[in-house]
Amino acid sequence: MAAVSLTESARRTPLLAETEVLVLGGGPAGIAAAARAAAAGRATLLVERYGFLGGMGTAAGVTNFCGLHANVHGRMRRVVHGVADELLQRIDALGGLNEPHAIFGRTLAQAYDGAAYKCAADELLLTRGVQLLFHAQAVGVQMRDDGSIDALLVETRSGRRALRAQVFIDCSGDGDLMHWAGAPWEQGDAQGDLLYPTLMFRVAGVDDARAGEAWREVGPRMAEAQRAGRHRFARQGAILRPMKHAGEWRVNVTQIANAQGRAMDGTDALQLSAGEVEGRRQVREFFAFLRAEMPGFEHAYLLEIAPQVGIRETRRLLGRAVLTGADVLGCADFDDSIGVNAWPLEQHVAGDVKWSWPPADSRGYNQLPWRMVLPQQVRNLLVAGRCASMDAAAQSAARVSGACFVMGEAAGLGAALALRAGGAVANVDVAALQRGLRDQGAWLGTDEYT
Repeated sequence: MAAVSLTESARRTPLLAETEVLVLGGGPAGIAAAARAAAAGRATLLVERYGFLGGMGTAAGVTNFCGLHANVHGRMRRVVHGVADELLQRIDALGGLNEPHAIFGRTLAQAYDGAAYKCAADELLLTRGVQLLFHAQAVGVQMRDDGSIDALLVETRSGRRALRAQVFIDCSGDGDLMHWAGAPWEQGDAQGDLLYPTLMFRVAGVDDARAGEAWREVGPRMAEAQRAGRHRFARQGAILRPMKHAGEWRVNVTQIANAQGRAMDGTDALQLSAGEVEGRRQVREFFAFLRAEMPGFEHAYLLEIAPQVGIRETRRLLGRAVLTGADVLGCADFDDSIGVNAWPLEQHVAGDVKWSWPPADSRGYNQLPWRMVLPQQVRNLLVAGRCASMDAAAQSAARVSGACFVMGEAAGLGAALALRAGGAVANVDVAALQRGLRDQGAWLGTDEYT
């Protein structure tokens, strides 16, 4: 069927706000970027499509910080600091933070309560003077004659509006802003395949004592149920973990393909719509398995299905430097380090999750270069988070919250320094950026961990 289009009437779009730094997206990267830019004294506006912050961590029900810790020569260390420290302290003060738990005995992750995360993020940004614009769906940009961005266009409950800024930071996850601004990007691996998305859910009413270490038993029990023909699963093995409050567990098990059997593309409206329905079908199937086959879950009930499918990968910037899978596995160093990634390659492939780790006796982390948030063009744009400049393998690691906090915080301070240098992000003094990050408690991985 031939593509059909219609012509819209020309319109004049009201200007809703003017600011110095505009951050698109309220996930870990966006929170850290806005917090750091505002702390540097710059008028900062954060634009978020939902009515709350947290990104995939709340909207997709991830409820788990990954990449904050590294196995440094055999010892578990917290390696992501700065803005992340204050956010976690605020979550903990609200009673919503678990103690870190082991992942395959190789590293740590840390679960949290989604409601506490939302409230803590609000408080963090408001105390720093960040202006928040919720329920604003970004739909395009207005460019200047010199190729820089003039304004972000959004659809709100008040109608279509324009938001003007001097420096923009794309923390949208999908790279929406960089795409509209014309910055080069790519999507998928060499075959065009993406990481598979997952619809997360939580259950309650679990008998924790009887459930025991259910995360160790769930994989073998799934395999047996599938061999016997009692259940079918889109993905082998599940992440099944207790939450902060008794009787509540989170489940990461679904895997969503498109009609062609490949990973669903989160930038395709029709695939995304179908994927939500398929995700809920898989939730029902796995929940039936839990109640029938897992001790302690006999009287469990569905507490929450995440508001949206969790998207792991869509567009990725082609920046001044591209972080590679070899950099992650080789614990690479960079002269322009802004912090570290401490998560292994976690590749959600068809029917499974493929993990690849740095050597067991290594320091367990790689540095992240400033150049990975710098586009090759567009003078007033930075890109942080899972849409930053990485190849497909590296993105499977540095897409998680720890690295996103790092990139976002550097982008926020970098935006403030760019304004001091006339607004061109490429002119940021990297040494001054690194000093500023250290002064605010960030650890760049450039000295011995103590």
